Amino acid sequence: MYRSMMLINGKRVGGASGRFDVIHNPANQEPVAEVAIGEVIDAVKALEAAQCAFPGWASVSPKRRCDLLHDAAEIVRERADRIAELLTVEMGKAIRDSRREVLSAADSLDYFAEEGLRNIGDWISTAETRSIVTKQPVGVISLITPWNYPVELLAWKAGPAIAAGCTAVAKPSSLAPVAATEFVMAINDAGLPPGVLNIVHGSGETVGAELVTNPISRKISFTGETSTGRWIMEAAARHLKRVSLELGGHAPMIVFDDADIDAAASACVRRAFGNMGQVCISVNRVYVADEIAEDFTEKVVRRTLGLRIGDPLDPEVDLGPMVSEAQRRKTREHIEDAVQKGANILCGGRAPEGDLFAKGYYFLPTVLADVDHRMRIMREETFGPVAPIMQFSDDEEAVRLANDTEYGLAAYIYTNSLRRAIRTAERLEAGSVGVNVGSIIDHHAPFGGWKQSGIGRELSHRGLDEYMEIKHIRLGL
Repeated sequence: MYRSMMLINGKRVGGASGRFDVIHNPANQEPVAEVAIGEVIDAVKALEAAQCAFPGWASVSPKRRCDLLHDAAEIVRERADRIAELLTVEMGKAIRDSRREVLSAADSLDYFAEEGLRNIGDWISTAETRSIVTKQPVGVISLITPWNYPVELLAWKAGPAIAAGCTAVAKPSSLAPVAATEFVMAINDAGLPPGVLNIVHGSGETVGAELVTNPISRKISFTGETSTGRWIMEAAARHLKRVSLELGGHAPMIVFDDADIDAAASACVRRAFGNMGQVCISVNRVYVADEIAEDFTEKVVRRTLGLRIGDPLDPEVDLGPMVSEAQRRKTREHIEDAVQKGANILCGGRAPEGDLFAKGYYFLPTVLADVDHRMRIMREETFGPVAPIMQFSDDEEAVRLANDTEYGLAAYIYTNSLRRAIRTAERLEAGSVGVNVGSIIDHHAPFGGWKQSGIGRELSHRGLDEYMEIKHIRLGL
C-alpha cells in the first residue's frame, strides 16, 4: 500500500501525532494508500518554513524561477502515468481523464513560468518627476484545494504563486490527498529551495483553519464549497488577508433553435457527465428551445446510453465511480425530489447492476425531462451525473431561467447566430461563457465566478496578479 508523507521545509515528514489515515478506492473499497495526517502544529511548522524561505525566494530572479518551473513541468510529465494512477485509485476518475489532468497541470506550470517573465510594471514621466510602479510578491500563501481535480487546480495556484516569488503551504482535500502530494514532490524535485512549497494533510477544521487564520499567511487561495468560502472570507478579514475564492457552480446550457443539434448534444453529455458530474463547471441545467427539444433530448439520451462505465483503470472506460457514498446519496436525493415534483427519468437514475459495481460508488448517468425550478436539482449544485432538460419558448425566457440562480461560474450557449450569441453571452451572469464549445478553460484567459461562485481570478496574467502587491515609487528630479 502506498504511503504518502507531508513535505515541510524540503523534508518528507509524518505528522506530529504519528497518525495515518487509509484511503480506499471508491471503485471497490480496497485500501490504496496510507496518508500521514497533520495537526495544527504541523500547519504552523509549514507556515514558518514558508515564512523563512520567503525573503530569499522573493529575491530570486524571474528567469531563475521560470527555469525551475519549466524543469518541474518536465518532471511532472515524466511521472504523469504514476501520478494519474494514484489520482484514479483515490477518487475514481477514469484513467485517461486523470492522465489528461496531470499533463494539463504540467502545462500550467509552463504557462506561469513564462508569464512570470512578463510580470513588469510601469514607468511614468512628467517634467519634474518619475513614477515607478512595481509588482512585488504578496508573501506566504495558503493553498486549499478540492478532491475533484486535485492536481490541476493545485497547479493553477502553485504555478502563479511560485512565479510571483511567493512561498506557499498547500492543503489538499482529505478525500484525495495522494496525487496532489506527489505533484508537489515533483515540483520540489526540480530544485526549489526548502520551504518554498510545502504540503500538509489534515482536516479543514484543524489544519485548514490554521492556514486561514494564522497571521503568517498573507493570502488564501481556496477552491471548494460556497459555505466554506464564506467562512474563509470572514476569517481572513480579521487580518485583512487577500483571498481568491473559486466556489460552487450551477452552470446552465442554452440550446437555441438554430443550433447544431448534434454538436450541442455531444457537448451536453461530455460536460454534464465528465468526471461523473463532479466538476464545478459541469452542465447542471439544460434549457432547449421548444422547436428542437424532442430531437435534442433523443440525441442526448442515445449518447448517454453509449457511455462505458466500469473500472476507472481501464483505458476504454468513460466513467468510473463517484468519490463517496455521500456524493452518490446526494445525487439520488436530488433525482427523487425531481421525480416527486413531476420530472421523468429518461435513462439512468440508479446504480448499475452486477458484481463489478457491487462495492463501488457507481451511479448511472441520468437524463431528466419535464423539470422546473421548483426542484432542488434546478436550484442546488448536485455534483453528480445528472442532466435535467427544460424547454423554453423565446430568448428572453432562456436568459431569465439561466440567471435564476445564486451561482455564476460558467454558462454555455449553442447557436449559429453571431448576434444571438454575443447578446446572450453579455446578458448571462457568469464569469465564463462558452459559445459552441464544451469547455471554457484556457490558460490565457481568466477563470472565476460572479455572485456566490467566488471572488478573484485564476489563470492568465490576471491570475498571476492575484499573488502580487503593487507599489508606487515617485522620484523627484
